[in-house]
Amino acid sequence: MKQLPEKFIKWAYHQRAEVVRSQLADEEISRDSFFIAFTRHTPAIITNGSAGLNGSIKGIGFLPKKEFLGGILKKYKTHIQSPPDETYSRRGLQLLNDLVWAEGRDEIIDFTVMGTLELALDHTWRNLQENDRATLLFYQPPMISYEVRCRAEIHIGDEIHEFINAQHDVYHGSNIDKWDKRPAYLFRLEEIFDNSVGKNAFGKQIFP
Repeated sequence: MKQLPEKFIKWAYHQRAEVVRSQLADEEISRDSFFIAFTRHTPAIITNGSAGLNGSIKGIGFLPKKEFLGGILKKYKTHIQSPPDETYSRRGLQLLNDLVWAEGRDEIIDFTVMGTLELALDHTWRNLQENDRATLLFYQPPMISYEVRCRAEIHIGDEIHEFINAQHDVYHGSNIDKWDKRPAYLFRLEEIFDNSVGKNAFGKQIFP
């Protein structure tokens, strides 16, 4: 399979990793700059079905390659089961950095898939049960935008479902009792268009 374009991986993964490392280093960053950088994590997920043509903002991220999934999940669960004190999120962010975002960890990432949780069980949920086509629309003001066309899979009760729930809870707090009510989506990336402003952009297909 053709590799994803480096400029998309740099923007979606490497520059997001830099933000995580900046947080851990307590580097000063303005609130506005942080939220703009965070748009790499929050695309609009576009679906279509009986719930209508729909767009929903959801947090999303890459997953490790299959052979690394189980080992990382085990470490996530160990943290999630630790005391929920005031250091929980900080320790969780450090763990995420060590396992996912640190220098060299890109080698264990599967850049052909992205995952998220379904927390609302409404329009996106209804549509994806009927139609597995979806588009992830990323926009980082003022000029960067990527349109990522995908096939979506719904995961409940398997390792991918557990992993995406755990990756969320590592930072946001332990809610294992809610995992069975939070289906996971795995998006298999099929096409990417650079919708940014600039030369060789404006809707140019860059993958495959």
